Amino acid sequence: MSLSSPQKSGWERLYQYRASKLLTPEFACCCFGEVSFKMGEAISTLQSCLMELKPLVWLDYRLAILFTVAIPLVLLVWAAFKRSEAISRLLIIYWRVASLLAIAVYLMIPAWSIAFITGFVARILIPISLWFWVDLNEEIEDRPNDGLKLATTAWRWAVSAYCILGALASIPFLSCAFTQNPASVSSCRAWLEVPWAYYRLIHYDADYSNVGIIAFLGATALCAYIVYFFYFLLIRLGKQGRSALER
Repeated sequence: MSLSSPQKSGWERLYQYRASKLLTPEFACCCFGEVSFKMGEAISTLQSCLMELKPLVWLDYRLAILFTVAIPLVLLVWAAFKRSEAISRLLIIYWRVASLLAIAVYLMIPAWSIAFITGFVARILIPISLWFWVDLNEEIEDRPNDGLKLATTAWRWAVSAYCILGALASIPFLSCAFTQNPASVSSCRAWLEVPWAYYRLIHYDADYSNVGIIAFLGATALCAYIVYFFYFLLIRLGKQGRSALER
């Protein structure tokens, strides 16, 4: 049923009244000021979050050096000295897998987006490589309770927890892998600053014109890693299964 003309004119007058109020300069200034305030508040919050992110990123890299480089290197030398075949084999496998972390660092120096996915995958593969092998787990379990066994077991649990928590924490930053220029995004740039500092420290005699060579080396290493990984999945795993020691 249609409305009568007095009702229509009443609705029209109400609509025109509200529209006149909404289109006034005072109302526009008020809305613009409120939006500007909200944007300023959001930018301030983002800046404070980034200030808190950088120390956490640096802490993560320090923990990575401790758990993924220093401790396994000491354990490898210790296992070789003790002539423990199972632990030595486990650590050799670990170093092969963990080399993906080093590749990720070198891919971050030229700010390549794929470096973020590479680091994320490395954190997933490391715990798998430490617990996947049935024969190594059994031999380490049957080993007498000496210092090497206790240290290796504690390190396996610690580095597994570190990698799993690190992988979960890095999920929000996987969007950097789909950014054309991660260095232009503040949250992504925070993860690139440590590899840049490493580049200046280790390659101190190299200027930034050599970043292309670093990128080429990182890309070549990544390709070789992928080829070996698929060789392991398609050929070696089918022949030996979850047995790391060749009989």
